Amino acid sequence: MTEIPELPDIPDSDSLQSGPTALRILVGAQLRRFREASGISREDAGYAIRGSHSKISRMESGRTSFKTRDVADLLTLYGVTDDAERASVLALVEQANAPSWWQDYRDVIPDWFAPYLGLEHDAALIRTYEVQFVPGLLQTEDYARAVITQGHGDESAERIERRVQVRMRRQEILAPPSPRKLWAVMDEGALRRTVGGQEVMRAQLEHLVRMAEQPHVTLQVFPFDSGTAIGGIGPVTLLRFSQEELSDVVYLEHLTGAQFLTKEGDVRHYRHLLNELGVHAPPPAETPALLRRLIEDE
Repeated sequence: MTEIPELPDIPDSDSLQSGPTALRILVGAQLRRFREASGISREDAGYAIRGSHSKISRMESGRTSFKTRDVADLLTLYGVTDDAERASVLALVEQANAPSWWQDYRDVIPDWFAPYLGLEHDAALIRTYEVQFVPGLLQTEDYARAVITQGHGDESAERIERRVQVRMRRQEILAPPSPRKLWAVMDEGALRRTVGGQEVMRAQLEHLVRMAEQPHVTLQVFPFDSGTAIGGIGPVTLLRFSQEELSDVVYLEHLTGAQFLTKEGDVRHYRHLLNELGVHAPPPAETPALLRRLIEDE
């Protein structure tokens, strides 16, 4: 058994600029604190902005965009009268409402996947485990095209290419000098399963060798002969943020939807499972040699 690899340092908020999703969560958290400090219920807050308690709940959890007027009215209701403090919150609202690059691809991005794109973009550390395929952030263009065609073979070539473009755009968050960290564990089966033909697969493995040598990427392979079974877990991604106000988020993708877990009691189990995978897989330093052996087998 190997020791768990040291967790990468989390970049601070000065080196990692917050995106719209993280900003919405931060604004929501501030509004919740202001409301609770003033002793006002969600029902009364919703009434004040001509909404409902569920609207306030969505705003406070960062699951919706903000109207500047609504936020200003809530700040007044909560007794936030300091001009500098109000200006700071309203400036965050303006930034949080800025459109993201994936808005141009909404025709090929499911509604349930759009929130993940925002969280992935804003995360300081992305931990992921994949069973069937190479993680999307590490796929070559040809490999991604083969995977997407396999899953969307009934779509036009144009729509498939747009899906490929989305996957390639996602990878820009890891382009140097990226402050983000990626820690990926892949099942050996994902690397031995030929996708797109031998040439595509060989190029994909060579790309993984290069990525494994990047200082901000930690890559491990969970081998067939590990002698340890990590049961009850499929593909899973855990996202950690540089802002202390933001808790870890676990993302579980299904065939027709996704689940986001934010309660610490739920997140803790998946964090433990990811740690177990890191312990029982060979250490990251051995990954390039393992990948080269797989390349020779192609």
